Amino acid sequence: MNEEEMNITVEYLKMEDYEIFKEAMIKAYSNYPDYYWRREQIQRLLSIFPDGQAVVKVNGRVAGAALSLIVDSRRFEEKHTYKEVTANSTFATHNPNADVLYGIEVFVDPEFRGLRIGRRLYDFRKHLCEKLNLRCIIFGGRIPNYHKHSDQLTARQYIDKVREKEIHDPVLDFQLSNDFQPLRILTGYLGDEESGDNAVLLKWENIYFEEPIKHIRINRGTVRLGAIQWQMRTYKSIDEIILQAEFFIDSLSNYKSDFALFPEFFNAPLMSQFNSLNESDAIRKLAEFTEEIVVRFSKLAISYNINIITGSMPEIVNNVLLNVGYLCRRDGSTERYEKIHVTPDEAKVWAMKGGSSLRVFDTDCGRIGILICYDVEFPELSRILANDGMQILFVPFLTDTQNGYSRVRLCAHARAIENECYVVVAGSVGNLPNIHNMDIQYAQAAVFTPCDFSFPSNGIKAEATPNTEMILIADVDLSLLKELNKFGSVHNLNDRRTELYDVVWKSVK
Repeated sequence: MNEEEMNITVEYLKMEDYEIFKEAMIKAYSNYPDYYWRREQIQRLLSIFPDGQAVVKVNGRVAGAALSLIVDSRRFEEKHTYKEVTANSTFATHNPNADVLYGIEVFVDPEFRGLRIGRRLYDFRKHLCEKLNLRCIIFGGRIPNYHKHSDQLTARQYIDKVREKEIHDPVLDFQLSNDFQPLRILTGYLGDEESGDNAVLLKWENIYFEEPIKHIRINRGTVRLGAIQWQMRTYKSIDEIILQAEFFIDSLSNYKSDFALFPEFFNAPLMSQFNSLNESDAIRKLAEFTEEIVVRFSKLAISYNINIITGSMPEIVNNVLLNVGYLCRRDGSTERYEKIHVTPDEAKVWAMKGGSSLRVFDTDCGRIGILICYDVEFPELSRILANDGMQILFVPFLTDTQNGYSRVRLCAHARAIENECYVVVAGSVGNLPNIHNMDIQYAQAAVFTPCDFSFPSNGIKAEATPNTEMILIADVDLSLLKELNKFGSVHNLNDRRTELYDVVWKSVK
């Protein structure tokens, strides 16, 4: 058959194509019959970057495919492994705001070789790189004929001879003919015996790339965290509670803190004016203050040059009562987060429902996650955030007794270890005798770290005095997290057996 008798198309990969995709991949890697992408991996890839995954179809059959991620050039233009760039096939390294298109897979069904399937796939990637205004395309390429010359040539010498056409290498020759240039040799990249456990990091420059105009951001390794241990007391108006909040924000700003974390339901004292109502009606009246508090916190974040995490407040959405909070950045932008798991008491007394939104937030001081109180006791949530690059986890909480506080504290500490991140917790102290269901509070703010040589041996960076109104300030070094991930005594994130188990966020319709 010639091309004129065939219908050849380049399409985005879709889940309904998975079985014919899998069949083509198994044929392409006939020497490795167990090597193919699993359904759940493709599903995740399509959920985070559907435009980066392409197939070439010949008369409806998959003839080849190309899979890609967007990654940060600062991390992956230097030496790395395939496991690192794919985050152990979880694709947590994908960052839609980064600058490089990274090719993680290209294959062609042998039955369709000679139809320029590979060139079509590379052309697709180049067009995508230009469309997304990315700096370049990079990937680790095999050199499958190197084993024939490894006793005489180093990998670098072999590459030079292939470039000079003295040696033929089917893969590298093809990549060079498609304008990809070798950057460096990656040893231990994939464990490919034919390539002598080497790969070539190849790069195609996008000559149309334009540096995006961005606001000035100062990304520092050291971040100063501020946690507010809030005293519950009677406030007659929203002005009074904002005045007290501004005092703490001002204090943290004077100490040049980057973040101010408020507790869960710090505004609960405003319910005192609704004591004549039952508990569920009173909390709904409290929700009427939420919008104004967020507006005023956002103004404080700008004026005091600090990122404020508002703890949490009740909010009514489509007549459903939720527990929510807001990230008020110092640049004036705001983001909303929800409590996913409400406690039995919240559900029973207040008729509160759990939310359905979970995400990592970009800030000028790293990528952060926020889990409200009870949510930190569910390790799946923080693992999902860690897979998305979370560096600091903030946990505003409200606990009435010490055993309730201990659950939050111990789980938060565990999250720091297993997710290789910092965790900040802040709660309220004192009593509210005039407010139903909010009588007593117990808290001790703290900053937790992983347990390794670069961190406190007990994993506690700082902690407040229990049950005392105060602020807690601590500096954390984000660069230590990167070192821990690569050189730590243990590798909690990298050593996960994701071929056996995984944690996936399901979208809610």
